[in-house]
Amino acid sequence: QVQLVESGGGLVQPGGSLRLSCAASGFTFINYVMSWYRQAPGKERELVATITAGGGLKYADSMKGRFTISRDNAKNTVYLQMNSLKPEDTAVYYCNAPWFGVWGQGTQVTVSS
Repeated sequence: QVQLVESGGGLVQPGGSLRLSCAASGFTFINYVMSWYRQAPGKERELVATITAGGGLKYADSMKGRFTISRDNAKNTVYLQMNSLKPEDTAVYYCNAPWFGVWGQGTQVTVSS
């Protein structure tokens, strides 16, 4: 059974940083693409970043230079380092395993002073 469990969200001031983690289980993690999405209140879910099995990276334009996706295959974990956070980054952040169509439960990130 494929499972994804996010952690690391919280309340942070504008300009601050957070690192999200997503622990994966139930599949051979090293072989698959992983992604982070987010959904702000009243908006559609949008792609934040993707990392391929080989380490290739893709970012949404608004996150380039501020967010970094990475993976630790030994820990079956994908990370999202978020720097220079803005109020408009406030959203629920979801981990996704596209090949399996599986989502995590989401973790809330709130950027506010």
